[in-house]
Amino acid sequence: MSDFSSIRPYQDAEVKPTLERLVNTPELLHTLIGFRYPKLSGWRKSLLAIGLKAYLRWRLRNVDSVYQFQLEVESYMDHMIKTTTSELSSSGLDSLDLSQPHLFISNHRDIALDPAFVSYILHHSGQDTVQIAIGDNLLTKPWVSDLMRLNRSFIVKRSASTKRDKLKNSRELSAYIHHAITELGDHIWIAQREGRAKDGVDLTNAALISMLSLNRSKSQPFSEFIKQLNIVPVSISYEFDPCDEAKANELVAQQQGHYAKQEHEDILSISRGITGHKGRVHLHFSPALQGEYHSAKQVAEELDRAIIGNYQLMPTNWVAAGRSEQASLSPRDVDHAQRYFEAKASTLSAEAVEQLLAMYANPVLYKDKVV
Repeated sequence: MSDFSSIRPYQDAEVKPTLERLVNTPELLHTLIGFRYPKLSGWRKSLLAIGLKAYLRWRLRNVDSVYQFQLEVESYMDHMIKTTTSELSSSGLDSLDLSQPHLFISNHRDIALDPAFVSYILHHSGQDTVQIAIGDNLLTKPWVSDLMRLNRSFIVKRSASTKRDKLKNSRELSAYIHHAITELGDHIWIAQREGRAKDGVDLTNAALISMLSLNRSKSQPFSEFIKQLNIVPVSISYEFDPCDEAKANELVAQQQGHYAKQEHEDILSISRGITGHKGRVHLHFSPALQGEYHSAKQVAEELDRAIIGNYQLMPTNWVAAGRSEQASLSPRDVDHAQRYFEAKASTLSAEAVEQLLAMYANPVLYKDKVV
């Protein structure tokens, strides 16, 4: 594991010192308070931070392993699910042989919650949680990196500037994923492409599959290598996206050529995703890929068929696509979705509304193409 020390998740021996750093980080304490009390500020927030620090030190006093830390995280997941979703459901998991490690590749809508929901459902099915691939572009603060690596995240280095360094980082990442699956026996989660699908189009980047295969020996057939990874396509569906307004505005700004990403913008997106209302959330686990594949492109196309084809369409998707009658939605569901979009239209520009409706409609339109 020392070969991967710069990217691997933290191990049990590193838990105690990392937690000590975290509880002594004022910015983290203020961020946690902001999740629960977004309108609190000034001396009240500072006073509450003192109390929170003492509480966390007491609460975490006996936590000395990654597993114990994740049990603490689970209680916050339970609260988040109870307060920001109307239903969390899954399908397809019972068709997998979970005695074997799998590489879960999913569509990507939310920075933190996509892998969190995968881990949560696996945990409640008696399985270990996943190791999570996370880009170093998200780790803009040391305490964010500490939290992520405590929570079984490994780092995808994206900041290299030269082709040589990019290839070196890709080889290291490929080797680590292969090591984690074949040697450690761990489940892995990674998104189907870099960055969230802000437009609602869930297409796999074949470069991801090429990266995974960098660790393949020349004597091993490509299809055999893909089967060894036990790749499971996962379709994650949200009825409401808490970041949809920000995504729509970003897409408009990109079209107009003047979008500039703000410092720590991703941390704000994580906060919105966690605290915002999501309605119904569904995860579908497709069977592991076992076909005869001869190229990264073929694997990516199969992932698209599975992820898009098994995406559970919500009333918001059907209404945005103008096809609520086809879905036989109840009048209540149609009205709820329409009211949601009307509320968004009252705060967004016409161009942003168009983008927002498109991001909800695209899962319907692209399902037609792959099914």
